[in-house]
Amino acid sequence: MEPTSTTPITPAAPVSGRKVLCIEDEHFISELYTRALTKGGYQVETIADGQKALEAAETDKYDIILLDLMIPTLSGIDVLRKLRDPNNPSPIKAKIIVTTNLEQREDVRADIEKQADGYLVKAELTPHELVDFLDKIK
Repeated sequence: MEPTSTTPITPAAPVSGRKVLCIEDEHFISELYTRALTKGGYQVETIADGQKALEAAETDKYDIILLDLMIPTLSGIDVLRKLRDPNNPSPIKAKIIVTTNLEQREDVRADIEKQADGYLVKAELTPHELVDFLDKIK
C-alpha cells in the first residue's frame, strides 16, 4: 500500500466581504475583535489613534466602523460628530457602532445614540456576539 498525502481540510469562513474599521486603543480588545471578525469573513483594519482613524474613516472605504469613545488625540465622540456633521460635504456610507465601557449619563448616551447606528457596551458582549451583531446590520 502506497503512502497517501492528506491535506487537512478546514471549513472556509463565511465571506461577508464587508470592510470594518476598528477604532480601538486597547490592544487586547482590538486583537480579540480582529480575530473574531476575520474568522467571520470581515476585512478588518485597526487604528488606535483618533485623528488617524478619522482620516481613514473619511476615505469612505469601510462598511462598518467600530468606534471606541476613549481613544488618544481625538475622542470617539469628536470623531462621531465630525463624521455625522450635516455640513460635511462628503458624508460617509459606513454604519457607525459605538463601543465603550464608559458609563454615560442618559442625556449623553441619547445624544451619541442619535448620531450612531448602534451602541455596544464592550463588557457585555463576547467577540462572537459582536460578529453576530454585525452580521445583522444591513
